[in-house]
This record gives sequence, C-alpha cells and structure tokens, in this order.
Amino acid sequence: METSERSSSGRVTVYSIQGCPHCMQANATLGRLGVSVCDVDMGRHPELRARVKALTGRSTVPQIFFNSVHVGGNDDLQKLAPEELQWLVNMVKEEPLPEDAPPLPEENQSEATGRETDGEFMCERDELADLVEDIKHASLIDSHRRGLIVYKKSFSGDQLVDWLQTEKGMGRTVACNTGQALLQKKYMVRVHGSGQRDGTFGTGKDNMGTLYRLLQDDPNSALNTGQTAVCAPIEAADISLLLREMILKLFSEHLSADGKSVDYKSMSVNPDFERYCELAVQLQRVELLSLSRDEKLAFFINIYNALVIHGNLRLGFPTNMWQRYKFFNYVSYLIGGEVFTLQDIENGVLRGNRKGIAQLLKPFSKTDPRLQVALPDAEPLIHFALNCGAKGCPPINTYTPQDIDSQLRIAAEAFLENDDGCMVDCGKREVRLSQIFKWYKTDFGDTDEKVLKWVVEHMSDSPKRTSLQGVLSAGKTKVSFLPYDWGTNSAH
Repeated sequence: METSERSSSGRVTVYSIQGCPHCMQANATLGRLGVSVCDVDMGRHPELRARVKALTGRSTVPQIFFNSVHVGGNDDLQKLAPEELQWLVNMVKEEPLPEDAPPLPEENQSEATGRETDGEFMCERDELADLVEDIKHASLIDSHRRGLIVYKKSFSGDQLVDWLQTEKGMGRTVACNTGQALLQKKYMVRVHGSGQRDGTFGTGKDNMGTLYRLLQDDPNSALNTGQTAVCAPIEAADISLLLREMILKLFSEHLSADGKSVDYKSMSVNPDFERYCELAVQLQRVELLSLSRDEKLAFFINIYNALVIHGNLRLGFPTNMWQRYKFFNYVSYLIGGEVFTLQDIENGVLRGNRKGIAQLLKPFSKTDPRLQVALPDAEPLIHFALNCGAKGCPPINTYTPQDIDSQLRIAAEAFLENDDGCMVDCGKREVRLSQIFKWYKTDFGDTDEKVLKWVVEHMSDSPKRTSLQGVLSAGKTKVSFLPYDWGTNSAH
C-alpha cells in the first residue's frame, strides 16, 4: 500500500493492481490534486476483495473513493466535470474521514506473496479481451502452407468467421465485423508475406492467400511480448506520460547525477523495473497515428532510451561492432501492432525514414505501415537526446511534448559545451567534433562548412563559441572527428 501524505482530514482510496495502465493514470491524476491518496494493491491484499466488490459491484480496477463517495474507475475519474472534481477535493480536504470509509489493510495483515487468480480483480478490460482468450485455445489456430513456406499458429479469415458463427452464434455479417475489429484493435495481425495489407479483414476466394495470427503468436523478439495487452487501451500521449514518469523514477534511483552512467545491476532487481516492463506490454495496441509531432518526438525518444536499457538488462551489453549491429537491428518493442527496433525508431521515425549507419536501404519501404508514423523530416536535435548505452553518448534525460524543441536545444547546447562533443584549437584553426556529426552529416548539412555553421548556431553563449566563431572567421578551418567511446555506461 502506497500513501501520499498531505495535510488533509479525509483521503482518496484507490484499489489497484500492478501493471494496470488505468490504475497508473488514475494515480497520476490524483497525485496532482493535493490530497492524501492511499493506493491499495488488490493483488497483495486478497482479504479485501470481497468487501471492495460488495461496495462497488465491480471486479475491475481501479476503484476510486473520495472519502466514502465512490467515483468509479479511471474512465469515470477522467470524465468528471471540473466543478464535480473540485467539490470532491474540497470535501476530502475539509471533512473528516467518515466511519463508513472504504477499508484499508489491517496494520498486522501481512501482504500476500503469491498472485491468486480465483476472483482476482482485473484491469478495465477491452470489450474483445474475453473473445481473444477463447480464440487462443480454439482449434482454428494451426499451421498453414503457402507455397514453400509453412506459417505456424495462423488461420484464414474464412476459418475465423466460421468459428465465430459456429462457436459464438454470430451471423456472418457480425462475424466479419468482429474480424475487422480484431484487426483494427491490433489483437491480431496479417501474416507477413500472405495476401494484401490494406487494413481490411478479408474472407472469400479473393482472400484465399491471406492468413492472420494473434498478436502474441506473431514471431518476433520484441521485449514486451509473450502476453497480450487485454486492458482497454489508453491514449498514446497518456501512456507516454506514464512511461516517462516510471522511467524518471528508475533514473532517479539508478542514474548518476550527470546522466552518464546507469547502475544496471541494482535496476534489474528493482520492483519498479518489473512494473515498467508490465506497462511496456500496453504499448502493443496503442494508437500511434493520433500523436502530434511534439508528442511523437517525446514518445519515441523516451521509448528509445528505455528500450536500450531494457535490452541491456535482458540481453547483455554489445561489446563489438557485430554485436552492436545485431543489438540495434533486433532489440525491439511491439508498438501499435508493429515491431520497432532501435534502428527503426531512430532512423525510420525520428530521422524521417533516412538510411542509418551502414544501411543500404531506408528502414521503411513505401508499403510499410510504419511509414505513416515516421516524422516528415529528419530532426537533427534528436541526436543529443538518444542514448545508445555507450560512454560516448549524450546524457540520458526524459522529455515532455510541452516545449520539446526547447528541451532538445538545451540538450544540444550541453553536449557541444562538453569536450566529448566539440573541441576548438585556435592555434591550429581546427575543430574536432563528435563522430555523431560524421555519421549523420546529412542531418546537419552536406558540407563541413554547413555542419560548422549548424554547430555555432546551436551552441550556448560561451568562451568556446567565441573561439569557434574566431576560427571560422579566419577561414580554412580544418574539421576532424573525436574518437567515440563505445565502452558501456554501466556504473559497475
């Protein structure tokens, strides 16, 4: 049980479970109201389940009470009119806790160590979640051959519709609409290489070659798979904020003051890291196309930095060029029904679908659905926000959509002020830059002259900037690149 103590007479009580994005969003909202919040984990206190269910008539979480007034779940909280919410806050602040306030665990009640499943409270589930559970165990999932390739754990549109009609009693039209909904809500995906990918669910002879898989059966190595996100999805911008807050909490405990090194060993055993992993599962079905440009920048920068750490913790640190190539091309999350590797996030999304280091092709082809998510142009400032887990990388930070450009500009100024980013030798009329400016030269300008102009424009007012301006005004500036420190940023 977590309690946010403030000077108030009453309290807000939240009944939740770990890994529930709705619970996290509710607690984040309540935490900004200036009232005392008691968060009771129903997974650890099964002795309260019957009483809470009797009080609320529900077995989903969160369940929220202001004193003894039952507000409902997270959706109910978010929909409260401002005046209603203010009335509830004032009541908690001004009125004593009534005798019929919802129960808290007894002080001498030890927390349950196991996770009982019988009667356990669940996240606010999506309306199709139970149907997906039934499909997981249905006989229609099998291996199918298309030419020389065998697609395991797959089914055709016709097989799904027949099963929905036979087992669930649906009419054909409803069954087809359900298939479309399962595809649209990203519970299932088209099998790559079989049939068309036009976003519609198909049956009949025109779609004989098209096969589908449940999302969890799609063969990929994404670190947030292995289970299906069955919670009703929350907005991408909201889940981005929740992930950022959780990452920030982990960083505050395991990141050095300068942001340059991470205590991976202690982070790996921190319960908050497991909660982060549980929340990352919810990325599977998030809707990315609703994100604005600023939201997309903050979302994918934060996800990239967290994914690098997640990959290092789960797979170990890449120690040579080949391992680094594999790491950045294979470490991935399933986001919005599509797999995004670190390479995809950096070069596909944040650099406007440009070739990366040693890449012959652009990350996304013209028919790749991920292309819709890519930013229209390269964003040079992202290079000072992305941390690849090496000592030579910029410091780790987290970003918010509000004023994102200003945050990124500050990060660039700090990087260039450091001698790892830029060194000026007035005597030799030489400027030595980080390898980042060599690897991604097209993002900063096609010529050394344009790159140096970009650097000057993005430095803070400092003696180094004055020196650089002096060197440039003298003409014939030599540009060279500093060695890159690929050593791990592990604190141990």
